[in-house]
Order: sequence, then C-alpha cells, then structure tokens
Amino acid sequence: MKFVWRGHSCPRKSNARSRAADNSVRATRFYLVIFQKRVPDLTEVALDRFVARARRAVRLKGTVNVLLTTSAEMKSLNRRFRGKDRPTDVLSFPAEAGAAGKIAGEIAISAEIAAQNARSLGHSPAEEIRILALHGILHLRGYDHECDNGQMARREKQLRAKLRLPLGLIERTANEGTAPARQARKRRT
Repeated sequence: MKFVWRGHSCPRKSNARSRAADNSVRATRFYLVIFQKRVPDLTEVALDRFVARARRAVRLKGTVNVLLTTSAEMKSLNRRFRGKDRPTDVLSFPAEAGAAGKIAGEIAISAEIAAQNARSLGHSPAEEIRILALHGILHLRGYDHECDNGQMARREKQLRAKLRLPLGLIERTANEGTAPARQARKRRT
C-alpha cells in the first residue's frame, strides 16, 4: 500500500510504511492500534474507542491505523517523510486517493513527547495521546492548519469540546509565548 505525506511541507511520495512490530497489537473492524511504547492509563481498547468516536465526529471514512512509538522512531519518520531531522509529536499519512473509503490513513504518535507535554500542561498522557490522535485525524480528513486561515483550528476546538479534551495543538502553538508551550516546543525540537 502506498501512502503520501501531506503535512506541513512539500508533499513527498513514498512506498515505505512505518515499522510496526510489536506483540501488543489489537485489531478491530475499523482500526489497528499498535503500542510500541506504552502510555500510563491508556489501553488499546480505550484508544480504539476514542479513534472511532473522533473518526465519526470528523466524518472520516475508512480505516485509521495508529502507531504509538518512541521519539527516536518519530525522528526517523519525520526525516524520511518530511526531511526534518528531529522528533515530532504526531505525523499523519493519508492513504492514496485509490484507497479512499477503505483506508483513511495512518497516524504515528510519540508516546514520549506526549508524556512530556502532558506533564508541562497539567493533564494525563492518555489525554495528550487523544489530543494528538484528533489532530492527526483532522489532517487525514484534509485539514491543514499551515494554510487554511484558521479553519482547522476552529474545527479542532469544536471537536475538543465535543470529545471533552483540553487545549489542543494549534492553540498551544498560537500561545507560544506561554511557559508550558515554550517548554513543550523545546522538547520537540
């Protein structure tokens, strides 16, 4: 299966898929959640249910696979697909147009960066993973906060309220003058 990076920089095509080797795989009808890195108080079932709710709220059709991994793996993926040699918190890989309807795409999340951000922002790592998953799902739906004049930020804010999530990624970036946002940004770069 081919995935195309459609993120914050120039599109790059690749036949490569993220490595996903772990014995803790839980597959369901619509999703595959892979924990390469554990998150306190978050189970595959809980994340699977959240992804299902978020997918429905965003009206995203198709399978969404989620990989929770290390910062080292995220750095590798970020370098490979975006040309940025640093770890990042979340990456989204929308499926090619031919797979539309069956596969929406894949999301990779750094469990380590999520835990650091959660500590600095005063919520649980499990909540941070859900925030990052929602952000990734919005990207899979075609939103791009880098060039949409605030459309993704408004939609993410509505969905966070509906899904009972704290401050989101876009709002944090907008508030980069605050101490927790500066600390979280330092850890990501």
